[in-house]
Amino acid sequence: MYTDENLLPISALQHLQYCERQCALIHIEKVWAENVLTAEGRVMHDRVHGQGHETRGDVRTAFGLRLRSLRLGLTGQADVVEFHRQADGTWLPFPVEYKRGHPKANDCDRVQLCAQALCLEEMKGVSIETGALFYGETRHRLDVTFDGELRAKTEALCASLHAFIEAGVTPAAVYEKGKCDRCSLLGSCLPKSAGAGKSARKWLARQIDALCPDLPPESEITTARDSQSYPERREPSVECPSPLRGVQP
Repeated sequence: MYTDENLLPISALQHLQYCERQCALIHIEKVWAENVLTAEGRVMHDRVHGQGHETRGDVRTAFGLRLRSLRLGLTGQADVVEFHRQADGTWLPFPVEYKRGHPKANDCDRVQLCAQALCLEEMKGVSIETGALFYGETRHRLDVTFDGELRAKTEALCASLHAFIEAGVTPAAVYEKGKCDRCSLLGSCLPKSAGAGKSARKWLARQIDALCPDLPPESEITTARDSQSYPERREPSVECPSPLRGVQP
């Protein structure tokens, strides 16, 4: 059981599934930047969260509902939670998560929605079987069933997330065309120049060579760590007169 002090954002589950380095940059190093895609998603979420609540027949809708699970160590905010009136007069939660794009081939969105349902179950003491994902590009809702497999995958990912953040290690960058190019943290991550196997020393040497072409090639200089050899660069020696020279004891 977790405490309020060590709860992690529900959104971090999707970050961890999408890219471990992205997750570390955001949640360990506290790095964030926006691009067009994230800005469009933020505007969509802000618009939904600002609607308050409404009631239509047997459905009460809450927007921007705060969520928490001490069992899973999660906190967050649901875009929409519909409360459907049951035959016995109780109201059963039905979470709806808004996404800017279109349905994905992986389970990132379904896991995030399932985590919201698990939070609601703990908060309300009920069992929630289904929810929905609304995609802005298709303008359609996709129903999601919270079966045993999805629940187990979500709970396992929650445990992995806490272990990952607790370790506090940011993985090396690995460039993946398409995925990296769409990421808002591309400029901070630098997967093409700071990835695994890349040498910051060699990169800096190339920049010096480009800026100072008249100097001896800096890129020929390295260390044992780079497993290369360089010509030794010696500065001309200058003898400095001693202030004590010629002084008799």
